[in-house]
Amino acid sequence: MFVPKSDIVLTMKDKDIAVGLDIGTTKIVAMIGRNNEYDKMEILGIGKSKSLGVHRGVVNNITQTIQSIQQAVQEAEANSGMDISEVVVGIAGQHIRSLQHSDYITRANSDEVISEKDIDMLCNQVHKLVMLPGEEIIHVLPQEYKVDGQAEITEPIGMYGGRLEANFHVVVGQISSIRNIGRCVKSSGLELAGVTLEPLASANAVLSQEEKEAGVALIDIGGGTTDLAIFKDGIIRHTAVIPFGGNVITEDIKEGCSIIEKQAELLKVKFGSAWPGENKDNEIVSIPGLRGREPKEITLKNLSKVIHFRVVEIIEQVFLEIKNYGHDEQKKKLIAGIVITGGGAQLKHLKQLVEYITGMDTRIGYPNEHLAGNSDPETTSPMYATAVGLVLNSLEKNKKRIEEEEAEIAQEVKEDIQDEQPQDIEQSIEEPQQPVNEGFETENKEVEERKEYTESKKPRQNIFEKWFDNFKDFLDNAE
Repeated sequence: MFVPKSDIVLTMKDKDIAVGLDIGTTKIVAMIGRNNEYDKMEILGIGKSKSLGVHRGVVNNITQTIQSIQQAVQEAEANSGMDISEVVVGIAGQHIRSLQHSDYITRANSDEVISEKDIDMLCNQVHKLVMLPGEEIIHVLPQEYKVDGQAEITEPIGMYGGRLEANFHVVVGQISSIRNIGRCVKSSGLELAGVTLEPLASANAVLSQEEKEAGVALIDIGGGTTDLAIFKDGIIRHTAVIPFGGNVITEDIKEGCSIIEKQAELLKVKFGSAWPGENKDNEIVSIPGLRGREPKEITLKNLSKVIHFRVVEIIEQVFLEIKNYGHDEQKKKLIAGIVITGGGAQLKHLKQLVEYITGMDTRIGYPNEHLAGNSDPETTSPMYATAVGLVLNSLEKNKKRIEEEEAEIAQEVKEDIQDEQPQDIEQSIEEPQQPVNEGFETENKEVEERKEYTESKKPRQNIFEKWFDNFKDFLDNAE
């Protein structure tokens, strides 16, 4: 699966290659990927390190986090034979929250068609919302638009109207936490190529477009947090971060069974189950004692009970968020049910427990839909969903940028060829010559029309990309 390290060192300047950096609570993953000839993602290299200095998705030790990032990146470089220079980073953590907001603008001239400037004006107005101290709006996602009261409009550009309004899904976070992540990446000797919300990245890796249309809740159970992203009609409708994850389960086992953390984690992974009824009373596992002490015997039934109570608490909190979205309403019903991913999704009988508590169809989300067929089975594990999604997002953006650049170049070449074509001599003799001023005005008009056409073909930069540009400027100017 991995390309062996060769004498020729490839660089990250290739636009068809991207690197995702998933900074989690328990692990940091650096993944290098590219699109193959079948438009599937091929993983060239992967590096993983124990995450030190991150607690519940928030950096609390800069030095340790930098060391962990460098270790993961070096391993990915060794596996792929490439030099990594820039990465796309995922942001999550307990400081992320979301809210719904409606806003509108009254246009000065309703006889002119609605343009991108009007959309920007409306989105910028949302950015002026007063947040709690230390918080900043990092993502403004328009849901549906209304033009002069006409509802359920997905793309208002080109329409006529005086009043433009929209419902927005607004994602808010602690700006200091996001800046700390940016600082860790830059201090690791890497360029920040982009920032993506982790629930959105995981969703791209494990959800199909049909599921997003039908209505689906993605639950990403990580080490420190559990992320929720709800989609309906192809649009993200709700996001939430529950400040509990796999680490809390490990902590419960550690305290409940009076063993050290390393042993508790091993017990959870090897023998853990979310459904106590599956284990018999006589199933016992022996844990070695510390420094010559007697080994401890733990029944798997008791182990499952400890895990069960904590998992039920996490699922109930997630289900409360799903109800807050309005799942009980017929119009907002999530027909595709629930998809569980992340490292915590590997817990035995978790799918059955989620179905029992929520009454919704559930499946485990594997990030293999967009991966090449020869991918290593390890990389298709739910624990790599976020990293795969980050690379996919970056490759998609690169592909769009290349297509737009090629289209612009093709248009310029076409115009140059038309300009260089010799005029028909007979036509030039028969047709009376235009006055100098008239010809000049016509030429000016053609230039203006060409300029307008080129402007309309330029890629639209969404609010999140504009925010990222400003954030990058801040990091570059910071001492």
